Amino acid sequence: MKKLAYFPGCAMKDQARPDEAGTLHALAALGYEVAEIPRWNCCGTVYSLAQDDLMRHVGPVRNLIRVQGMGEKRVLTLCAMCYGTLKRSSQFVREEERLARINAFLDTEEDFRGGIEVVHLLPLLRDEVGYEKLASQVKRSLNGLKVATYYGCVLLRPREFAVDDPDRPEVMERVVEALGGEPVPFPERMECCGAYLTVGRSDIVTERVGRILRSARGGGADLVVTTCPLCQFNLAERRPAAAPTLPVLYLGQVLGWAFGADEPANLFPLGVRDE
Repeated sequence: MKKLAYFPGCAMKDQARPDEAGTLHALAALGYEVAEIPRWNCCGTVYSLAQDDLMRHVGPVRNLIRVQGMGEKRVLTLCAMCYGTLKRSSQFVREEERLARINAFLDTEEDFRGGIEVVHLLPLLRDEVGYEKLASQVKRSLNGLKVATYYGCVLLRPREFAVDDPDRPEVMERVVEALGGEPVPFPERMECCGAYLTVGRSDIVTERVGRILRSARGGGADLVVTTCPLCQFNLAERRPAAAPTLPVLYLGQVLGWAFGADEPANLFPLGVRDE
């Protein structure tokens, strides 16, 4: 078993618990021993663009210190927002002066030494597991189910932190194919769902979600998958009345189901069957 430090973030311990459960089942089937980092805190969700706003980096860096304390060199996160914040903060403090100032703020913690790699689920599946191994673990096929793969914005922007080609991503499509599904054309797959505006401007989110779901249905989708729990929430809970009704699932939950996890049958539309 390969040990893998894991930062869950807030959503995976709240409304996205089924997402976490399915993903951890899948990772265990793929040979990973996932160890949740101790005493983790919220990543901050939104990465600060202010160059002098060092305080916004304290939360993310404290989590990286926890990984360092485990003796690990990388940490997995399942949330696109957490990935963006942790990854960009780890890059930000590569400058020695910034690192020294952050460590001064965190005077009750051990000094952060840097060098922690932040990994999202998608590159792990593509680069380390491989699509052939994914296919070999399938116990329940998606059986040709037509799937719209929704990336959203954070996983692909800014370009230097993108988990795939930001103009033509394909990693989710390849995973869906490995599970027996059929990815469908989906022009809105990289458009923002409105993200955290769901709190204060749900009207904006509802408009964007309607556009995204109409695009997915237009491609013939039976199901939408994403790897961002916030996107999943928005697509499922902010759907306008006139928009198509489509199941919206986290990709790791689909992986877990395909690998034999005991998930409720009503998670999936008709046409999915046990092998």
